[in-house]
Amino acid sequence: MASQSNCYSLLSMRIVTEEEVIENGFLIIKEGKIDNFGPLENYIKDENLPEIHLSENLFASPGFIDIHIHGLNGADVMDANKDCMKTMATTLPKEGTTSFLATTITQEKSELERALQNVNTFVSSQHQNPIGSEVLGVHLEGPFINEKRAGAQPPAFILEPSVETFRHMQSVSGNHIKLVTLAPEGKNGLELVKHLSDTGVIASIGHSDALYTEVVEAMEAGAEHITHFFNGMRGSHHREPGVAGAGLAHPELFLEMIADGIHVHPAMVKATFLAKGVDNILLITDSMRAKWLEDGEYELGGQKVTVENHTALLEDGTLAGSVLKMNDAVRNMRKFTDCTIQEAIQMASANPAKRLRVWDRKGSISIGKDADIVILDEEMQVKMTFCNGILSYKGE
Repeated sequence: MASQSNCYSLLSMRIVTEEEVIENGFLIIKEGKIDNFGPLENYIKDENLPEIHLSENLFASPGFIDIHIHGLNGADVMDANKDCMKTMATTLPKEGTTSFLATTITQEKSELERALQNVNTFVSSQHQNPIGSEVLGVHLEGPFINEKRAGAQPPAFILEPSVETFRHMQSVSGNHIKLVTLAPEGKNGLELVKHLSDTGVIASIGHSDALYTEVVEAMEAGAEHITHFFNGMRGSHHREPGVAGAGLAHPELFLEMIADGIHVHPAMVKATFLAKGVDNILLITDSMRAKWLEDGEYELGGQKVTVENHTALLEDGTLAGSVLKMNDAVRNMRKFTDCTIQEAIQMASANPAKRLRVWDRKGSISIGKDADIVILDEEMQVKMTFCNGILSYKGE
């Protein structure tokens, strides 16, 4: 950690706000919150605040929020120990991610429970002692999925959708499960979707072989989100739109996208952006423990994963998550779609903040919000990251 102070004046950079990009701006952080910002000509020096002089080729962006991440830097949420969560929280600022959902994988019930308890404990400790990227809760990916579309989820531990099982898991997590990936076409699937929706948890269709009509039924029951769009789902055919076709056809569905150019072809990323617009896409990494490490052999859900040339594969050639960094996802999104820097950043910050109902305190540069700020160059390389006003990462 670079510093424990949470009060600064940042000067002379461009500021990416909801409405515009302010050229040559200032931003004041006090007690971990955004106190003021605007054009530099309006800046009034405060002797009590350390000044950080930046430059006009740098951007101040709201911190990124990754709602789908399993691990990085040797750690995985399923390790279920204090070190794994600390490693994730302290490494994520290097890619500009200032908050995230700790994401589980389909696994034996007792293993899942250990992971959920561990996240609950870590969230409590973060409230007392903020450290790095903030854990906003859990993304429960599985175990209520379709074996046909399991992908890298271990099929041996798949369960039928069950409100009772979910209630127990939610209780074990300390009510921190915010999003559940499930296959709604399974027995009792719609019942679980309705329960999630009724209790304020995002019901996300994923690892699903649902027909188009089944997706529509799930939407009527409360599903509003699709996990890693195009991956782990019934694809689109012009006579059977499947999950993918439904995602494109219904403006009210929100789509996660892994913009690494491997999971989804850049042309399909662009087509999705043109179909959905900027407000309904959320950039995610879906990264596993090999991110930030060298190529080699790793593990995901008890399965051997080989990482080579930015690609993570199971032994049978199935994609096993990614090693994508969030700042690279933002850069790729600009490159693949020709969207503006504001739009690319919105898909990594504002959109997830709104979905997780933390928009009142995160997701944009606004007075009174948490000072989750990333300083980026024009290539989207991270130069500094502030988490709740604390300088959590400083590059060269």
